[in-house]
Amino acid sequence: MDLMSIKNPSFLKDLSINELEKLSEEIRHFLINQLAATGGHIGPNLGVVELTIALHKCFNSPKDKMIWDVGHQSYVHKILTGRASEFHSLRQYKGLSGFPKMNESEHDVWETGHSSTSLSAAMGMAVARDLKKEDSYIIPIIGDGALTGGMALEALNHIGDEKKNMIVILNDNEMSIAPNVGALHQVLGRLRTAGKYQWAKDELEMLMKKIPAVGGKLAATAEKIKDSLKYLLVSGVFFEELGFTYLGPVDGHNYEDLLEQLNYAKKTEGPVLLHVLTKKGKGFSPAEEDTVGTWHGTGPYKIETGDIIKPVNTPPAWSKLVSDTVLKLARKDKRIVAITPAMPVGSKLEAFAKEFPDRMVDVGIAEQHAVTLAAGLATQKMKPFLAIYSTFLQRAYDQMLHDVCRQKCNVFIGIDRAGLVGADGETHQGVYDIAFLRHMPNLVLMMPKDENEGQHMVNTAIQYNDGPIAMRFPRGNGLGVKMDEDLKTIPIGSWEVLKEGSDAAILTFGTTIEMALEASEILGKQGISVKVINARFIKPLDESMMLDLLNMQIPILTIEEAVLQGGFGSFVLEFAHNHGYDASSIDRMGIPDEFIEHGDVQSLLNEIHLTTEEAVKRISSIAKKKQKRA
Repeated sequence: MDLMSIKNPSFLKDLSINELEKLSEEIRHFLINQLAATGGHIGPNLGVVELTIALHKCFNSPKDKMIWDVGHQSYVHKILTGRASEFHSLRQYKGLSGFPKMNESEHDVWETGHSSTSLSAAMGMAVARDLKKEDSYIIPIIGDGALTGGMALEALNHIGDEKKNMIVILNDNEMSIAPNVGALHQVLGRLRTAGKYQWAKDELEMLMKKIPAVGGKLAATAEKIKDSLKYLLVSGVFFEELGFTYLGPVDGHNYEDLLEQLNYAKKTEGPVLLHVLTKKGKGFSPAEEDTVGTWHGTGPYKIETGDIIKPVNTPPAWSKLVSDTVLKLARKDKRIVAITPAMPVGSKLEAFAKEFPDRMVDVGIAEQHAVTLAAGLATQKMKPFLAIYSTFLQRAYDQMLHDVCRQKCNVFIGIDRAGLVGADGETHQGVYDIAFLRHMPNLVLMMPKDENEGQHMVNTAIQYNDGPIAMRFPRGNGLGVKMDEDLKTIPIGSWEVLKEGSDAAILTFGTTIEMALEASEILGKQGISVKVINARFIKPLDESMMLDLLNMQIPILTIEEAVLQGGFGSFVLEFAHNHGYDASSIDRMGIPDEFIEHGDVQSLLNEIHLTTEEAVKRISSIAKKKQKRA
């Protein structure tokens, strides 16, 4: 059928199994071809084609609420709800989001880019439904990897206790982004091989009813026999002990089985967990054969070969530079232990894991646990390196404050994807970490101007033994600068003058250094001499250099690819105020008080006026104001 003509999922009600299977093939073909051009989360979406179609056939969206945990597996849902014609703009500036978005469709009832939130949201919706005396199904769809998140387990406990009507779909593909880890993963492994427990229980009950005139004894013990069967067939009976009716496991690519179990779940009172087994990347062999997570989300690729299209002769990725430097140091320093919350591939830790398997800890999607685990290691005189994306570190705020900083633990946090990340949009923009970390006592926070300074900062962090230290670094590749062979340590809190000037100063770091240098060059041609400072230590500030600048009484502009509220520029203003200086000639550029949506980074920077042209304009303006007051 013409996928572009789909307006809503109601057409599915009349389709036969054969027609549904044909539709599945068409959707897979569409996704493989569309994502080859735009990139995106191909593996997760190819794995849920039949499941998504079956859900929309059995339920009535948006009356019935489908809540996609993480959200990157919602592409099929988007097609079935009338958005196929927009896929050419997927994850592009002003285009279709890669995650559910309420302003895109009434069928998107929950927005998410972080895992393990669907069950709590579903419980909230179920409570609201019952208070309003409405009649609808609540259907959260959560992956096996997301169940390692503590929030999901908290919600399971509450849902099972309250006995609210809800159908939880456990999409079990044995992977999240990378292969799953942990005891819960082992429980699911046993469930996968346990067979159809619900079917066996029901068959036993029917058999008992067919035996004539057996008497009251057998009838009285029937429930006990069924419960014993439960323990026999399902090792651990994890979900039933939590208060759920467990159904499955069911083949997530077989429509007859899926529809049968979904209809059974609709008739069951209380919370139900339907365990669905799917194949991540199904229908596209490179994605199907992926065992490490490469095809979880990709850029554009060649359909014929499966080769991912990448720029040639590019400098190394920041993640690899950092992890390789940590690995180099770990060969001599046995204190170093690497920690990741389910992101060994994204954080480029595969080489570390191969060389030092005993010193590599993947905790699963459990950021809070990862941070406090690191603190525990540090108390025993180890040197933990926590590799974590900025957007995911947000989830462990209390652990950073209470467990790491308060106890002054020697933890090194590598904050990956710091700054704007582009295509993944507002849930993944790494622009909040400065604001939520800067006020934490005992913490050092820094960001390098290039990969050479980056390797020296990694060494500085490993050698630092006076509390926690964090290094931000951006998504993407380095600049291609010459790398020193010998690693150095950088004095904590020291800034670097990149360009001298006497009329104004720009303080910045990381990705906006180039912007500052370009602005200085343009202003120089206009007769304004601008000093450019690499403020590589965001905390602590270089107090000596700050006092020198304030004593010069020249205009100061701070630039940061991070939120302005509570950020680096705010720190500079606070410093000036606390030392009795007039701060009226200090201006700030950064991320405004709004969520930044998806798109290429340069388009986003232009939209929020975080550009060279704006820096020139700001410096010129404050310089003129300064002259008038003089």
